[in-house]
Amino acid sequence: MKWRHVTWGVLSAVALLLAAGGTWIASLPAGQAGATSQPIPQEETDAMIAALKPTKRERPVVAIVGINDGTETTDYLMPYGILRRAGVADVITLATQPGPMTLFPALKVEPQATIAAFDMQYPEGADYVIVPAMHREDDPTALQWIRSQAEKGAIIVGICVGAKVVAAAGLLDGRQATTHWYSLDDLRKEHPTVRYVADRRIVVDRGVATTTGITASMPMSLALIEAIAGRDKAKDIARDLGLADWDARHDSDAFKFTRPFALTAIGNTLAFWKRETLGIELVPGMDEVSLALVADAWSRTYRSRAVTFAATAAARESRNGIRFIPEEVAAGWPTQQLVPWADDRPPARILDETLRAVADRYRASTADFVAMQLEYPRQTAPQ
Repeated sequence: MKWRHVTWGVLSAVALLLAAGGTWIASLPAGQAGATSQPIPQEETDAMIAALKPTKRERPVVAIVGINDGTETTDYLMPYGILRRAGVADVITLATQPGPMTLFPALKVEPQATIAAFDMQYPEGADYVIVPAMHREDDPTALQWIRSQAEKGAIIVGICVGAKVVAAAGLLDGRQATTHWYSLDDLRKEHPTVRYVADRRIVVDRGVATTTGITASMPMSLALIEAIAGRDKAKDIARDLGLADWDARHDSDAFKFTRPFALTAIGNTLAFWKRETLGIELVPGMDEVSLALVADAWSRTYRSRAVTFAATAAARESRNGIRFIPEEVAAGWPTQQLVPWADDRPPARILDETLRAVADRYRASTADFVAMQLEYPRQTAPQ
């Protein structure tokens, strides 16, 4: 099964657009046409939080599962980093097989356990299983394990296109759900009994939660913290992340395949001679949430690819215990190709700063293009 993640999907669309010439491009919307998102009724929010409350343990166990050869970077790392910041659950990153995990579109990590080792340690299953987007949505080992965890009573959380993995496991049949805007048509076509809910970035239905695009893992993680430890704790972590709120409010019409999006994809793809490899130095104690956002954003421009480097091949451990493997062994990196970032600021602010840096380097259209892939309402002015 081909990789249906948004980046590869966009590449396929670029090829079709080029083959079709200007007619198809002209038929696309000229820009975003979203309306102001409406507040979520309090009773709906209360019901969502109640549906996410753990039922098995006082201190829940959260398993974040991926396949070794292609799991989405931020889907996998952000829930881990955010939940570990809160300290309200035991959070474990898993892989279906032994060995390192190559994330997409950037970073390489050592998972903390395999699913087999997890099953031996927790035969009664996890309280929550977080399912990122994966290279192969029909990976039989992953699907069987996710189904088995649901049977043991785990709440299953599909992040972004991870909703398609959850659907492939048979867990969205007849349920309400959402997913990344680019994959929505595929989800509905392949799983026609799924009931799509618009204008919500988090949807929970009978023990299965799904989210919209990549950055929705931040409010989803905060909703889990609120369900586990209360709203005050979630507020503390939200402030730490630089977020003002984390409700399910979403403007679905603001994210779609537009003419500027298509033209930027085409232009940046064709400018292959200008493509850059940008370096991010791995240092012990780095914040995995900020690192994931920075590496992910710079790797979605179609003008650059972010790679991590360090002076030796030894893995560097992050703030909350993720071991990152350098993709390049180098004592340094050319100054002009070095990603300027520091994780001494809230991750949401770092993402805004990164998108502004992308705009400065490759024009505002490319920053908008990246933000659309992340399904993130870009802040164009410093805060």
